[in-house]
Amino acid sequence: MQRRSFLMGLAAAAWMPVRQSLAQADPLPSWNDGSARRAILDFVSRVTSAGSPDFVPVHERIACFDNDGTLWTEQPMYFQAIFASDRLRALAARHPEWRTQQPFKAVLDGDRAAIATLGEKGLLEIVAATHAGITTEVFGQAVLDWLAAARHPRFNRPYTDLVYQPMLELLTFLRANRFKTFIVSGGGIEFMRPWTERVYGIPPEQVVGSSGLTRYTMPAPDKPELIKEARIEFIDDGPGKPIGINRFIGRRPVFAFGNSDGDQQMLEWTAAGPGARFMGLVHHTDAVREYAYDRDSPVGRLDKAWDEAVRRKWIVVDMKSDWKVIYPFQLK
Repeated sequence: MQRRSFLMGLAAAAWMPVRQSLAQADPLPSWNDGSARRAILDFVSRVTSAGSPDFVPVHERIACFDNDGTLWTEQPMYFQAIFASDRLRALAARHPEWRTQQPFKAVLDGDRAAIATLGEKGLLEIVAATHAGITTEVFGQAVLDWLAAARHPRFNRPYTDLVYQPMLELLTFLRANRFKTFIVSGGGIEFMRPWTERVYGIPPEQVVGSSGLTRYTMPAPDKPELIKEARIEFIDDGPGKPIGINRFIGRRPVFAFGNSDGDQQMLEWTAAGPGARFMGLVHHTDAVREYAYDRDSPVGRLDKAWDEAVRRKWIVVDMKSDWKVIYPFQLK
């Protein structure tokens, strides 16, 4: 009996420093100690603690994130719009009609103000027209090739460098607490899927986005292909986001983050569920380290959703005051 007690004591002593170090580790080191950070930590603690009145079973721990402006930068225009614009210019000589047709004319004229107002539908029209007739595999490789070569006009870095370090930490923290993390974005689903797992740790099957039609073909025996067509199938923005969540995920999220009016309905849908819920918005307030914009911006406008967040006491992250760093390359 004494030997057994002695061994149990040794085991407890060996485990104690590990347990203490885990408890002391900061899961959100790039977040300043403010109300937003505390709200996140409090929510996760409440819904994952057995015996808590707010406990959420693991299979119901669904977290949905917008992409543009929530997980990575979206200024001076949506990155997919820049990708599509580059492709459009490369093909313009074969399509003289584009010189007089919108949304193509805005791109070829270099009219950034007009491009910014195209919205997800105009963007997808450009993507559909410039990539129709190619396989989904060829399109995915075109996205990866572009991301490897293109550079942001202000920061002169690859676009995938412009992901938000605090949000990467939040994704990791949620997954460590057995949440399943999804992207629910107005951006093209096939534009995001080739790289989200490498950059965010979110696999392609957990990406919900806008989509164009594809067609199944068998150009050679036993070699099927999916061919992209020049038609839009689904716009996963605004009221389309709850529809996309219902169609592709099948569970209402308990945690949702966005940054613009296009995310309002996703947050409303999340809030309408029973039990504890977390709704968050990223407010772009840092013109020095990133960009500052909200109500009057043609890209990522935050107006009605902001008012709703204030009224309903959702969490609004102030980028300038709540985040110690913006991008991973700023870490020391």
